[in-house]
Amino acid sequence: MLVGSVVADLATGPAMLPPLTVAASVLGLSDDTMVDAIVWTIRLPVALMAVLVGAALGLTGAVMQTILNNPLASSYTLGVSAGAGFGAALVIVLGSVVPVSETYAVPVAAFGFAALACAAVWLLGGIRGATPETLVLAGIALMFLFQALLALLQFMASPEALQQIVFWLFGSLQRATWAKLGIVAGVLAVSVPLLLRDAWSLTALRLGDERAAALGVRVRAVRLRGFVFVSVATGVAVAFVGTIGFIGLVAPHVARLTLGEDQRIQLPGAALAGALLLSVASVVSKTVSPGALFPIGIVTALIGVPFFAWLILSVRRAHW
Repeated sequence: MLVGSVVADLATGPAMLPPLTVAASVLGLSDDTMVDAIVWTIRLPVALMAVLVGAALGLTGAVMQTILNNPLASSYTLGVSAGAGFGAALVIVLGSVVPVSETYAVPVAAFGFAALACAAVWLLGGIRGATPETLVLAGIALMFLFQALLALLQFMASPEALQQIVFWLFGSLQRATWAKLGIVAGVLAVSVPLLLRDAWSLTALRLGDERAAALGVRVRAVRLRGFVFVSVATGVAVAFVGTIGFIGLVAPHVARLTLGEDQRIQLPGAALAGALLLSVASVVSKTVSPGALFPIGIVTALIGVPFFAWLILSVRRAHW
């Protein structure tokens, strides 16, 4: 399904291309320089960015739901994405007053504030012990704080800066380049294997802190490493495409319902589900209004809400 969605993503756009023509270009069998330019320069970075960002968000959602033992936990619902949005908006507003190169300043600020948000959640939750309940409450409080600060920046911003902020907050894959794609791929190539080393410990953590500790799991250390991964993966994911919701919330549930609770299988499943969801959303965003850049964040919300409602109803029927 993911391969088919990527091919469809490469084929759709202002210039519709037959899937076989796209496949020939990707495999280096095309002799049409125009098609090669469209596929390799414009569409392939966007399609691959959708796969990598979706996989990153799916993984972060699975980790957050496991370490916090909360099915509604994700980087979007617990303030990490809100922190990234505030960092990006801050640079955009300052750039409208003081000359600042936004090409890499916005991604760096988004990454930094995402990491800051994760660190703040951990520190706030650690004041009364880093239990899942206190960490969730700290994340929710931080989300409202960053949303309020973001609203303040939007109120103070010039019309031009406000337009940029809103466009960034809606999310867009269209600014993807091979250089940005390499950064995201490099960060994930380093962080994901480190995360998978804790797969057994994360599975034990699903039994509860006390049982996991009885099995020899260093609960606090595993939870801290999980937060570090979430901050890094979320930061690099949203730094180049903006805030995209529901992928990190829905993808882990898809993997859990189809593959079970074993994190050695569920984590790769969540990554695949997240990549598929965002790739499909990318295709839909280009077909809703052909020729226009429809924000992908709106598409993920429109797809995610009914899909998540269906998941809730299917789980309830299974329990009954």
